[in-house]
Order: sequence, then C-alpha cells, then structure tokens
Amino acid sequence: MEAHTASLTESLSPRTSEFIAREDRFGAHNYRPLDLVIAEAHGSWVTDVDGRRYLDCLSAYSAVNQGHAHPRLLRVMTEQAARVTLTSRAFRNDQLGAFCEALATRCGKEMVLPMNTGAEAVETAIKAARRWGYRTKGIADGQAHIIAFANNFHGRTTTLVGFSSDASYRADFGPFAPGFSVVPFGDIAAVRAAITANTCAVLVEPMQCEAGVLMPPDGFLRELAALCHEQNVLLIADEIQTGLGRTGAWFACDHEQVSPDLYVLGKALAGGFYPVSAVVGSREVLGLFEPGSHGSTFGGNPLACAIAREALAILDDEGLVERAATEGAWLGLQLEALTHPAIRAVRGRGLMWAIELNEPARPWAETLKARGILCKETHGTVLRLSPPLVTSRDDLAFLVQQLQAVFEHRSAGI
Repeated sequence: MEAHTASLTESLSPRTSEFIAREDRFGAHNYRPLDLVIAEAHGSWVTDVDGRRYLDCLSAYSAVNQGHAHPRLLRVMTEQAARVTLTSRAFRNDQLGAFCEALATRCGKEMVLPMNTGAEAVETAIKAARRWGYRTKGIADGQAHIIAFANNFHGRTTTLVGFSSDASYRADFGPFAPGFSVVPFGDIAAVRAAITANTCAVLVEPMQCEAGVLMPPDGFLRELAALCHEQNVLLIADEIQTGLGRTGAWFACDHEQVSPDLYVLGKALAGGFYPVSAVVGSREVLGLFEPGSHGSTFGGNPLACAIAREALAILDDEGLVERAATEGAWLGLQLEALTHPAIRAVRGRGLMWAIELNEPARPWAETLKARGILCKETHGTVLRLSPPLVTSRDDLAFLVQQLQAVFEHRSAGI
C-alpha cells in the first residue's frame, strides 16, 4: 500500500521532462495526460521512470479490470505468440471458435463477431442493426434510423462523433453520417417520441462513464428494453467500459435484469494485453452478415482470442465480479462520507465512481498524483475513480485516506 509520493510543489525531474518533451515534439497532441511517465505496472500499482509508485485508479478506462500484467495473461500471451499470432480471416485458426463459444455463453447469446477496438465494435453493431432493419424489419433502403442519447461516448470515428452532443468531439470533422437522432439520457418518453417506422435500433450506455459516471433513473433500462420489444427495435448496449465486472455485475444491464439484443464489448475483454472487442447477439441479427460484408485483418486473430478467453476465465476464477460488488459498496460508502464545499455529488456503482465538483477537477487530479493516486478528470469538473477489480481493501483504504487528506488540505487553503 505504501507509495513513494512527491512533494506537492516538486517540479518534474530531468528524466521525466525528457520523455515528455520527446512525446510532445513527435506525437500529435490529441490527449492531455497527467505529467508522469509510467515505466512498469503490476496489479493495481504503476511505477514511473523516477521510481515513484502510484495506485492506478483509472484502469486504462476499465481495460485492466484484471490488474496490470496479470501472470496468467502474460503466460497465455507468451505461449500463443510462440505458436501463431495472426492468420487473417482468410484462414481458420484453432483459437477463434473456443473464444466465440466462451463469450457467447457468458452473454447468453448465440453468435460473436470479433473486432479490435471499442469504436470498431460500435460501428459493427450499427452495421448489424441497419442490415437487420432492411432485411428483417423491411425498412426502405437508405432510411434506417438509430436513436442515441445525449452525453454519449461511443468512440471517435467520424460516424460516432457525428451524433455526439459534445461540440469539441465534432468540431471540424464533418460532414457527418445521417440516420441518427439524440434524446435525453434516461427519458423514456423522449425515446418513445423519437421512434419511427424506420427506427432499427436504440444505442445506449447503461452507465455513461465518459460523461461523468451518469446513471439513468432506476427502471429506465427495463422500460427501454420493453419499449424496444414492443416497437420491434433492437436494443444495443454499449458495455465497453461497464461490462465484464466493472459495476459489480458481469454487465451493467444485469442490475435491471435486461438482456439487450446486442452487447458491444471491449477493453477488459483482453485485460490490457491486446486490443480485443466484439459484438455479441442472436443468430437472427449477426447471422445476416455474409462473406465480404464485414471484416478485419486482425479481428479474431489467434493471439487476441487466446488472451480474451483467459481474461474471461480470470474474472470467473478469481471472483472479480463479486469482488467489485463488495469492495465497490465499501468504497462508495467512504466516498459518500467525504465532505468539502467543492463536492457537488458522489455517484457510482461497483468499482466505477465519480466525484463531481463545482470547480475544475484537473488541479485535484494533479494534487492526488503527488500523493500517489492516479485518476483523471472528465468533462471538466468530474474526478473518475475506477481501480482494477483486483485492488485490495488496504489499497482502497489508501485511496480514501489520500482523498480525505487532499480535501482537508484544500479546505485549510494548503
């Protein structure tokens, strides 16, 4: 639990500055990371190039639910890499079928379409829903319509940012694809009003993580699933960040006993070792793809499949989903007990929590970094806390202690 913390006023070391300067010179500036340079990571802790240790409370946006450098994943990756890493889908490999079976069974579905990144998986789900709309529902060619929600974050392709409600995601990237409408998150009446005869799908994040860990009203997902069934519309659940244990259930939809028509999964599907994503659904929908209609050179490659199958097994074998529920409940109580004039709200579920402030969150994240805690601001005023699911109670207590100290110090004007 011990961290080698820096002084709150300490400047960057020459070694760290050198790494940052090289990245800033040769890399595009499409991120604004905290100023540390990670060189090693194990479990819930990372170490920078100066040897300082930090508790990781971002988990690579939930990609390392199983913890950094999990030994089982490292072993499987090494063994598979020594055999074969890539065949393309021009040929079959001995890992794809077992992976698809494991993931389909876990989701209670029939078919899996593997891809690489989360954005690719969302794009794939959109294609699947449109094809189903044309071939099964009978929508006229070119008229398929999909409903999304305000404050959504589904990825950064031109299609996906086209229906984002965040102007900074859209600026100077148009023109955007038609066929989408956006309604308020959690407003079932607005969804009903937006559905037309051409609506083929509703795309929803059960919890809007990037927007600041926003949760819909209780019962909304159940009502949404019932409405989609009533109107013959597919329900697509983007569980890229919330799925695979993050919220204390295998899927965030499970909290309302909802099984969507399509799951969109990624991130923790490979435990941080490799980009793996997938769309999981029924044969009625995914069975509409035919040779040549969709594909990816790397999607479903044997290295990815071997890693992802082991990543799923680790979540089961180590009881990490149940752990997220119990440890997350404890953490939530501690966070809700924090008091400070800057705190506007605390919300979350499992091991996905947010502290919303009434002032910019970046300085708080930087102060926490100096105390050995890594988290990141989102949407300006929100600190998001999502440690790996393997994080111990002692380490979570360390997180709470540092939060308490930071809020106390800020209250005292330090």
